[in-house]
Amino acid sequence: MTNKRSSISNKDIVLQTASTLFLTKGFQVTSMDEIVALSKVSKTNIYYHYKSKEELLLAIVDQLISRYEERISRTLTQDMSISAKMERLFRILTEDNEQIDYVGGCPFLTLYTQTSHSSSEARAKIKAFFDKQLQVVEKLLEEGIEKKELSRNLPVHETAALIVTSIEGALFLTKATNNPMLVQNLIQAFASMLK
Repeated sequence: MTNKRSSISNKDIVLQTASTLFLTKGFQVTSMDEIVALSKVSKTNIYYHYKSKEELLLAIVDQLISRYEERISRTLTQDMSISAKMERLFRILTEDNEQIDYVGGCPFLTLYTQTSHSSSEARAKIKAFFDKQLQVVEKLLEEGIEKKELSRNLPVHETAALIVTSIEGALFLTKATNNPMLVQNLIQAFASMLK
């Protein structure tokens, strides 16, 4: 029983170590030897849980998606105005970036751009995550129109695309320019626009 607990713990340690390295240094330039050295978990133990670096990447992508989707789902079920839900959604998609220095500004953008085209499964999962975010924003906008909080003339699909792409662009530009106010300004601009 103790061995099983320690192997689960080792698996989590490896996942966290690899996640930090992939997101702050880059997937391509991080070696399995580096993960071994930083995690202090043997290479044999790592390969027991993850057969390859790409399998480890897929576990990280799944973990990220699960964490974001859980937080977004909780927000969607709360009883608050659409503008409050939208602001909370913006914060969910941007708040981790204040604590972690992602290579590409956003964890998903970082992993997507750092993986080769041969990592089609990871790229497909990230694409599906962004497709889902577009659907979530569309749903919120439709709910806002239905509740008469937003103009019924608001082009839902186009506005959702503008919001999601603006968030991703702001995350990248925040990283590139070292200007954390870009995200805050974006949140305030959308709050004003959607009134």
